[in-house]
Formats: sequence, structure tokens, C-alpha cells
Amino acid sequence: MTTVLIDYDSGNLHSAQKAFERMAAEVDAGPIIVTGDPDVVARADRIVLPGDGAFPHCRAQLYAHSGLAEAIMQAVITRAVPFLGICVGMQMLATMGHEYEETPGFGWIAGDIRRITPTDPALKVPHMGWNDLVIDHPHPVLEGISTGEHAYFVHSYAMEVANPAERLAHVDYAGDITAIVGRDTIIGTQFHPEKSQAAGLRMIGNFLQWRP
Repeated sequence: MTTVLIDYDSGNLHSAQKAFERMAAEVDAGPIIVTGDPDVVARADRIVLPGDGAFPHCRAQLYAHSGLAEAIMQAVITRAVPFLGICVGMQMLATMGHEYEETPGFGWIAGDIRRITPTDPALKVPHMGWNDLVIDHPHPVLEGISTGEHAYFVHSYAMEVANPAERLAHVDYAGDITAIVGRDTIIGTQFHPEKSQAAGLRMIGNFLQWRP
């Protein structure tokens, strides 16, 4: 079973690669490959799409790699390959992003990416640091993860999910912020599991063993 971390020149993959390699060895999940090669992505057994920075830039970078977005689509939608989006990689699951300009996402999770607006003006944006997860719906990737587990966030925009059943977890930051979304073979985390210590590593291990 091969897991591909998509490299599309959008963020530092080093910490994610190390975390996935560590957990793949622990749960005997097979090789972790970091690549932007569409042919390798098309053959993957699992796909991870990280992302750092602004939504429009990440989407532009992804589509600048010829055939890469199409290979992801074919693998996830046609072959039902398990997919994990991280941070902006999760946001790209949405219908539309509204950061700087309207930018279409994959449309796999109906919803919009909008700027965080805490009801308490004393809370700063970006939402940065540790926050407590509130689990809304069970999921195999969340096995062993309970409400109150800590996750590490760095973001100014968040997903407003159209279907509440597809919001698997949220956090409170003077208002609800979507933390995890998912449906079918697709899941995404707004936070960085590779930086979220024990809970994040548990989720990575669960994803690497997930057989929808």
C-alpha cells in the first residue's frame, strides 16, 4: 500500500513526511512517497494533500503542475482512494474560497472558505496555536480521539460547511470553527496533525490503516 504526499511547491513537507513515515512504520502501512508526478499519484493507494498559505495561491500551484489535479480527481473520485487534506489542502475540498478573490475548490465538500470573525474582538486572527477538538460525528480516522484532545492550528480562513453531517469536528474560537470534514473516502483537517503530538499521530496512523 503506497501513500503519496502531494508536492506542489506549497509549503514545507518535511514535518509531514517525517510524521507519516513514523506512523507508516508503526502500523506497517507501506511506503510514503513525496511527489508531484501525476503518474505516481494516479497509482497511489492513499493520497495526502497538504497546503500552507493563501487559498488562491495553493490552488494555482496545484493546477500549474500539468496533470496533477486531474490525477488526484481520477484517483479519489473514480477509484475511491482514501484522501486526506491538511490545512489549505482541506480547504480545497470546498465549493468556493473567498480569500482575496473568489476561487473554486474541488467541490467535494459543499461549503465556502471565509475569513474567521470571532465574536470577541480581543481574539486575534489568525487562529494560531492549540485548541480543543469537539467531535461532532464518529469516523474511523478519529478512532481513539475524544472531545478535548488538542490540535495545532494556523489559519485565518475556515470552512463553512453546507451539510452538518459532513462536519466531523469543530473548535471554539469565540464561535464555531470547522476542524475536520469528511464524507465517503474523503477527510480533511484544518489543523496540522503532524504538529498535533499524540492525537495527530493517532489520526495519521488511523488514516494509514483506513479501508473505507
